[in-house]
Amino acid sequence: MLKGTEKIWDILGEILAIILVIVYALLIINASFSFIPEGTFLNILEIIRTYGSLLLVGVVGMEAMSKRNFIFRIIFLLLIAVIVVFLFFPGTYENFINLVK
Repeated sequence: MLKGTEKIWDILGEILAIILVIVYALLIINASFSFIPEGTFLNILEIIRTYGSLLLVGVVGMEAMSKRNFIFRIIFLLLIAVIVVFLFFPGTYENFINLVK
């Protein structure tokens, strides 16, 4: 990754941060006043709340890593990959621990 990609990651991070603030605000207000009916839209907001934070951490981390050398980028990407694998495949952690024992 070149250092020029920092601006791209910066813009993506800003957009994601604004979207997450709006989603969190809607969900918090909806918890008190229940103006969003149960259904697809509310489910989409919940999914954005759940995975948006991880996405924002990844984008901001990529912005920070665009200034660093290749080794730090690889380490960061490996750590993000570990989080994603354990998040989407929870049984993987138990299988991994059983291999180590």
